[in-house]
Amino acid sequence: MGHVITIAQQKGGAGKTTLAVNLAAGFARSGKSVALMDIDPQGSAGRWFMTRLDAMGEPGLEFSTASAWGVTYEVRKLAGRFDVVIIDTPPKADSDLRPALRAADLVLIPVATSQVDLWAVEMVLYLADRAEKPAMMVMTRARPGTRLAADIAAKAREMEARVADAMLANRVVYAETLGQGKSVLEARKGPAADEVMALVEEVETTLENL
Repeated sequence: MGHVITIAQQKGGAGKTTLAVNLAAGFARSGKSVALMDIDPQGSAGRWFMTRLDAMGEPGLEFSTASAWGVTYEVRKLAGRFDVVIIDTPPKADSDLRPALRAADLVLIPVATSQVDLWAVEMVLYLADRAEKPAMMVMTRARPGTRLAADIAAKAREMEARVADAMLANRVVYAETLGQGKSVLEARKGPAADEVMALVEEVETTLENL
């Protein structure tokens, strides 16, 4: 059975879909078979996939969607066929999120570099803990080297949640490629691609050690 990664954050604008699609592309680049599942009614990951299909013809990964009640069944099917299943969830922590948490091997929580995002993490951590699922925070839109970034990282660790060493910096290329149906790996060589592949490697190691 493949590994299931649920990406959850109750605050919108934290980079949830950006994290989901770039991780999906990164795992595919590393040789894994990947399915991306969008259960967010906004459908951003789905729109990204359809744009990718139109632009590239061969998207390099599978796509699926489900309503909250169908998540468990759909994930079971996908995990039987693919090495990695990544679930992009709605920006809220309620009953719609719980089936995706229960299906997960690992919950990733994107945190943009702001105190408000950090506050929003607490409910997702609580729900992941209730579901007895390991969780790891991923800093997105980070500004490495700033005092704010250091403060946020320190506060995140105080919450006794694991924080990924790899982070996604605040780069325009993430938004540009998202709108084109691409990942930063297909844009051009540069630091953003290195960030994504470093995160893929860290997530893969985490999954292997669970």
